[in-house]
Amino acid sequence: MGAQIARADDADTNSAASLRARYDGLQNRLDHNSFHRPLHLESSEASDSVTGDIYARIDYPFATVRAALNNPGDWCDILILHVNTKYCRASSGAQGAVLNVSIGRKYDEPLNKAYRVDFAYRVAAQTADYLQVRLNADVGPFSTRDYRIVLEQSRWNPGAPSSLFLFVCLWPGGTACTAGLPRHNRRSKVGFAVVGSGSDGQPIHIGGIRGLVERNTMRYYLAIEAFLGAVSAPPQERLEKRLREWFAASERYPRQLHEMEQGEYLGMKRKEYLRQQTELSRHRPDRRLQGRAELTLLASNFVRRPRDGNLPVSASSCRQSRRLPAPGC
Repeated sequence: MGAQIARADDADTNSAASLRARYDGLQNRLDHNSFHRPLHLESSEASDSVTGDIYARIDYPFATVRAALNNPGDWCDILILHVNTKYCRASSGAQGAVLNVSIGRKYDEPLNKAYRVDFAYRVAAQTADYLQVRLNADVGPFSTRDYRIVLEQSRWNPGAPSSLFLFVCLWPGGTACTAGLPRHNRRSKVGFAVVGSGSDGQPIHIGGIRGLVERNTMRYYLAIEAFLGAVSAPPQERLEKRLREWFAASERYPRQLHEMEQGEYLGMKRKEYLRQQTELSRHRPDRRLQGRAELTLLASNFVRRPRDGNLPVSASSCRQSRRLPAPGC
């Protein structure tokens, strides 16, 4: 892979200089890639984890992004764009802000069929040119644990209207149901990394767990882009703009990301958002959790296995369970 890339949870990554150094090592890949944008995606699999990283540069000022990241409530407007996110609410817990997230099937379903994951939110580091935000969930589905979302942001260059970002997204379900995918799904569902070429000369893309992680890393990356793109729109138009931009961006990669037609997606998400707002109205609003997030992105998707190193469920139990399919399966 060339230059060694440090992870966001390494102690020495808490600085703008370290983040910029990692970008410097990837400059050629950011400038020349199949995405035709300053973006690099990679994945890897270890005995206890699977990771997928997106390194990207987006043209949004550092100050604008940093200000928005201090509002955990805005994360719900980002997460709800994913086809598997059914509900999200920012609340105040004993240890600070918490994101209550429900994950379910790719289709319309009641909340009691979804799986809830609670992420504790905190700003881990903040300086004049660097920000790190962490969301941690101790417990996930099917006996999995230690789920994290880590974001790092830094200025690209002094005075430049661009930011660097690290987004480590650890999401429940990837490992849990990959073992239960029907064989035709395993063949048809792929990631972005090219691992060879067929007899016809066409590229062969990574599959399995790594492919799943790459797909979801990209989905969340596109959700953040869609959120940023709607920030300047009138408030009453932002939801529709986010939804349409996320779907259009996903359709640029149909081999990996296509799940449904636009009308079906828009109808499902409008209903889910209305349900989310109705649920939110039942809770006393916390003004500290309101606001509009603006972020840029270097993204990573991380799925941790149970401590015994085995997949959490069998193929049959995954197929039979309606509580939590793997996002993007």
